Amino acid sequence: MRRVLRPAVLALALAAALGAGPAQSFPDTYDGRLQALALVQQLNADLLSRPSATETLQIWCARRGLADPAQVRAALVKGAEKPAPEAVRALLGAEPRQTVRYRHVQLICGGKVLSEADNWYLPSRLTPAMNRQLDETDTPFGLVVKPLGFTRRTLQAVILFRPFPVDYGEAGPARARRLVTPPYVLQHKALLSTAEGAPFSVVIETYTRALIDPEGR
Repeated sequence: MRRVLRPAVLALALAAALGAGPAQSFPDTYDGRLQALALVQQLNADLLSRPSATETLQIWCARRGLADPAQVRAALVKGAEKPAPEAVRALLGAEPRQTVRYRHVQLICGGKVLSEADNWYLPSRLTPAMNRQLDETDTPFGLVVKPLGFTRRTLQAVILFRPFPVDYGEAGPARARRLVTPPYVLQHKALLSTAEGAPFSVVIETYTRALIDPEGR
């Protein structure tokens, strides 16, 4: 699409999407695609503005009416194992023999999976109580390590869903069918560090279409 979408146009589209009542699918029209684009960009901005993805998703769920009450819970995928890539170990500053644990979690609200998180972390930089909680409960990682006063540095943010393909044209009547959204719309990679600046976690979060299109397919 050659047209440059002005911020004011996206702001109006976002207001329309958020003011339409409970979240619903988008029609496959220019306006529908514009609203989807505005939501993806706003979700990306919201996630980049806070250190806790869980907190951001909870606010988003309430705003979008995805559940009542809008409570985000973590579902630990037990038995999942994925050795830390060398690039991850380097980011953590892990010694050759230092243990790096892996945790795979789904964040869920209203019965819908909002994100899948791959998390590699250094248990040696957490307290014994934190490690037990991570091993034995589904508590979101960010809530467990909150007492560390951690900071989050986004290493990569990739928008996976672009409603306007390059050859999309605005002209044409509204169509009845729904806009087809992919299973995943956004991915972030981030490094978490303690208040003293010691890195302790690398997380890759992949966000699902349920956040913008709960009835999507």
